[in-house]
Amino acid sequence: MTFKEYKGLDLVSVGNEVLERWKKNRAFEKSLEVREGAPEFIFFEGPPSANGKPGIHHVMARSIKDAICRYKTQTGFKVNRRAGWDTHGLPVEIGVEKKLGIHKEDIGTKISVEEYNKTCREEVMKYTAEWEEMTQRVGYWVDMNDPYITYDNRYIETLWYLLKDIYNKGLLYKGYSIQPYSPSDGTGLSSHELNQPGCYKDVTDTTATVQFEAVRDDKSEALFAGSDAPVYFLAWTTTPWTLPSNTALCVGPKIDYVRVLSFNPYTGGKAIFVLAKELVGAWFNPKAASIPLEDYKPGDKLVPYKILDGSFKGMDLVGIRYKQLIPWFTPVEEGEPFRVISGDYVTTEDGTGIVHIAPTFGADDKKVAANYGVPGIMVIDKDGKKQAQVDHEGRFCRIEDLDPDYVNKYVDPTYQEFSGRYVKNSFDDSIPADAPTLDVDLCMMMKQDGRCFKIQKHTHSYPHSWRTDKPVLYYPLDAWFSRYMLLHSPSAASGCGSEVHCRWQGNQ
Repeated sequence: MTFKEYKGLDLVSVGNEVLERWKKNRAFEKSLEVREGAPEFIFFEGPPSANGKPGIHHVMARSIKDAICRYKTQTGFKVNRRAGWDTHGLPVEIGVEKKLGIHKEDIGTKISVEEYNKTCREEVMKYTAEWEEMTQRVGYWVDMNDPYITYDNRYIETLWYLLKDIYNKGLLYKGYSIQPYSPSDGTGLSSHELNQPGCYKDVTDTTATVQFEAVRDDKSEALFAGSDAPVYFLAWTTTPWTLPSNTALCVGPKIDYVRVLSFNPYTGGKAIFVLAKELVGAWFNPKAASIPLEDYKPGDKLVPYKILDGSFKGMDLVGIRYKQLIPWFTPVEEGEPFRVISGDYVTTEDGTGIVHIAPTFGADDKKVAANYGVPGIMVIDKDGKKQAQVDHEGRFCRIEDLDPDYVNKYVDPTYQEFSGRYVKNSFDDSIPADAPTLDVDLCMMMKQDGRCFKIQKHTHSYPHSWRTDKPVLYYPLDAWFSRYMLLHSPSAASGCGSEVHCRWQGNQ
């Protein structure tokens, strides 16, 4: 065998020669013909959307796909490779709305549903030629003559058939997942919407570092170490409105925590405070370290403190119980709330090294709480359905919207004062811009009775709706799940019969 010598490397020319030779000899087609009767490796491409031009990241992804398919061919498989087109999703709808100069609510009034659908079908296949050219230019082998298209009724009916089959087997069930939700729009938002330019804005909010009182028992005795002073876990939050829904505190398993004997700067109450060793200087003024504790008088600017002997790894604190911070609601979901748990995502970059967990308002919160069997705070509405403590308009649920029996049994009367308050004033245009926010009032309530350690303003980046420019909440929305069983095999790390929950669809 002889090889052509390239004295001057011209990659463009080399590429063109290779592509021309493949085309002339029908290399792709023959790679299938010579494997006729061999075991099949079936490849359906994760479909791109042709409403936008391909980019370099598509070339990279397709190179990986192509390498795998070629490898399977070389190892003896017949590799059928079918292309596809993704024709659904928010990007298509947004593009069509911009093109037509309409909004979602105009469909059916300013434009018919039929006209809208027709435009969507045209727009979503707008750059098909460019995609086919890119596919050929990069030498990506895939059958583009018979692609599957997600708006084709055959595809849609196949999905419905599969869902029905899953349902008939008792494997389909409804739950909830934490997703971005816009009270001002009345809808959940996709990651695409939140990642649009300008959606994240720097805002200044009232934040709180609050005291969670440890329950004294055999598990927590080392924190008290013979002292009569109460022990508090310190946790910092930029969203004080989520504190009534707190059901856990999360520590870093390998982080070192210490006990600090000091005083509440607002009430003067003496206590032992637990926080990450690295962050003591952020919450206690080093200038006050040398002041004798007995010299302190409530109201002094410098509050003395003493780091007590011994330290604890985060895992040493797991399982310690604490008193509910704001006992407005009794949890109705199964589980054991108000405990210390651990999560690898906890850091000492800011805060106290202890994270306040409200499973109904954070995806990470829900995940780490579920690992320890900690429920979220859900209320029962007048229709008998469970929902988060904040309604879909962005308010603390109104008493009149809740089930009366639930209110009588599980809701503390002190909640009435805050019932119906918006968690963000911007959700109600009638609220003056300078009116006190719910966060401020909650902090003042906790400051008066010694539950707040520090209240301060903090500027941070927060997501907003691209439609209304108003804040987004992370909120529990309906989601469907498929339940299935892992079969026993060497690759099934969980062993025979382990149940796996796989989310297949978002909010409904």
